[in-house]
Amino acid sequence: MIIGIEKSLLGGKTMKKYNLAIVGATGMVGRKFLEILEERDLPIDKYYLFASARSAGKKIKFMGKDHVIEELTETCFDDKDIDIALFSAGGSVSEVYAPIAAKKGIVVIDNSSAWRMHEDVPLVIPEVNPEDILKHKGIIANPNCSTIQAVVVLKPLHDLYKIKRVIYSTYQAVSGAGIDGYNDLKRGIDGKEPKKFSHPIFSNCIPHIDSFLDNGYTKEEVKMIEETRKILHDEDIKVTATTVRVPVFNSHSESINIEFEKDFNMDELRAALSKAPGIIVQDEPDNEVYPLPSNVDGKDQVYVGRIRRDYSIKSGVNLWVVADNIRKGAATNTIQIAEKLIDYLEN
Repeated sequence: MIIGIEKSLLGGKTMKKYNLAIVGATGMVGRKFLEILEERDLPIDKYYLFASARSAGKKIKFMGKDHVIEELTETCFDDKDIDIALFSAGGSVSEVYAPIAAKKGIVVIDNSSAWRMHEDVPLVIPEVNPEDILKHKGIIANPNCSTIQAVVVLKPLHDLYKIKRVIYSTYQAVSGAGIDGYNDLKRGIDGKEPKKFSHPIFSNCIPHIDSFLDNGYTKEEVKMIEETRKILHDEDIKVTATTVRVPVFNSHSESINIEFEKDFNMDELRAALSKAPGIIVQDEPDNEVYPLPSNVDGKDQVYVGRIRRDYSIKSGVNLWVVADNIRKGAATNTIQIAEKLIDYLEN
């Protein structure tokens, strides 16, 4: 339920203005929230910025003025008429404070893994399943960064040819591990030992993201498997994944092999990707044009290249998919959910 709404006149039409909170405003994704909100035109009246006690009282320049960081507490949402809250403060924080906010009528859009696989919490990519936003009961989950860029690409192909199996091989930037991961690569370049990763990341690849499970997979790999099925509403898709941390500061790359149930035409497939929302095709092998992490940094779209038929199976294709994991893989997708939520409320 949306509460505390102010109104203004815009072109003769009454338009609602919303109050927005950001939880985890001083973190890597939280600061990216602020950057992207300044770029986009959301109908927001008041902003409230929350973080841990360590950051409380600090000032952040945002929307042309200083905003004081408030400490996140069980009562911090009281008497503020907040309508929407963007959370990016880690799973343990979201588990405690997202329900508190939701009980006060605030719609929480959470960037952590805490709520993604809860049955009654929609897991949303606006280009893929925006209608699921309407099913929320106070909390909407933002998918894992590596899942988002993959499923944006899978969606139009699944609609056309029905996906039978997907093999993910990811090459994930250190920013996906937060500021500590980012700093580990900087330290490695300077010849210093890592503090975040279990091995040096500079001049290395680490086939280990998040903790290992009893079945030999990592949590990151299981996230991709389970989230893909949930977002596409298809538990029959067979999915496997190997996730690797690489010495790139920002933007994840993925090699995706897809097997379809139906046959496909390459021209039709390329056209479907080119027309799909949020996708930019860069695929000119003769000119050595394909997506690169360095080129998509700071972009909100998902880039696709190296599109080629897999001749080892009856109906399959290989793709190379790259996206900015802090923007589209986290902050931008969260804000796009908020935009779509407001659009549904207005219409």
